[in-house]
Amino acid sequence: MKAVDKHARIISAATKVFAKKGFFVARISDIAKEAKVADGTIYLYFNNKYDILISVFEEEIGKLVLQAQKALEKETSPQKMLEIFAARHLAAMKKNKNLAEVIQIELRQTNKIIKDYRNKAFLEYIDIVAEIIRSGQRDQVFRDDINPELAKRIFFGALDEISRVWNISLESHYTVDEITNQVLLIFLSGLRNEATQ
Repeated sequence: MKAVDKHARIISAATKVFAKKGFFVARISDIAKEAKVADGTIYLYFNNKYDILISVFEEEIGKLVLQAQKALEKETSPQKMLEIFAARHLAAMKKNKNLAEVIQIELRQTNKIIKDYRNKAFLEYIDIVAEIIRSGQRDQVFRDDINPELAKRIFFGALDEISRVWNISLESHYTVDEITNQVLLIFLSGLRNEATQ
């Protein structure tokens, strides 16, 4: 098996194990078993469990960043861009509930411990929302008294909470489109510049 394939398999296995057991309870041997590799193989690719977790964040969230950027590159309407971001994020979290679980729980818990790690990929991901809001402000579509840095976290927080509910319930009563429409209806009502409505 190619080294690239083993690396990807370990990342995938770690995401599943961290989601199921939690980062602190999970052991390297659990990840190796899930990835169907020897325990020692893990250390060929990663220094320790923290290194694996950082790689999960950087690589898996890095994929979300690239996918979002590609989906948004030809769109110019800030409202439509927020809709695309929200719909794609919710669809990704519904499809990969293990990643959603790791983002929601582990990103918050372990951030206190991994002092040198600054969640670069995650910040780049939610910064997409801030830039959409700034774009809307430049075009005078969105209010200029809205702080994009706070707004991006409020917006992402709403999406994150929906993902959390999906993970704790066996099924969602709402579709991705229904939830996207509701989040945008609430959020855009506060963002829109009344003078341009």
